[in-house]
Amino acid sequence: MQLHQLKRQHPRQRKKIVGRGGKRGTTAGRGTKGQKARAGHRIRPAIRDVIRKLPKKRGVSIHGVFRSQSAAARIVSLLTLGKHFTDGKIVSPKTLLAKGLIRRLRTPVKILGAGRLAIKLTVEHCKLSESARAAVIAAGGLVK
Repeated sequence: MQLHQLKRQHPRQRKKIVGRGGKRGTTAGRGTKGQKARAGHRIRPAIRDVIRKLPKKRGVSIHGVFRSQSAAARIVSLLTLGKHFTDGKIVSPKTLLAKGLIRRLRTPVKILGAGRLAIKLTVEHCKLSESARAAVIAAGGLVK
């Protein structure tokens, strides 16, 4: 192999063009004056100033929703309890989670009286509507 037969492995890199100004000596390609024309400019977001001016209200999260609303109870009907539980079983948030009727234990559970209950159930650590409480007791169950 001769010197004139050598080929490049990588293409030739072109020289970087920097915006130091053109022939007319104006904004050097930056287009503006002030902070945006300087090197390393970083404009802070305007939303930050708006957030600082907002009054801090107790019990309200960042999104403006009251915390008590965000922790709304998970709803389970008597009809679904009748389908998933057998006679004499205990209904609690843990057993509802095990059956896949609720997703997590952090939020409270409320049982609503939609449908009829024909089996005896013991309900623990759950909120109940008046109609659900009456239906559980009428079926011979307990509410703790």
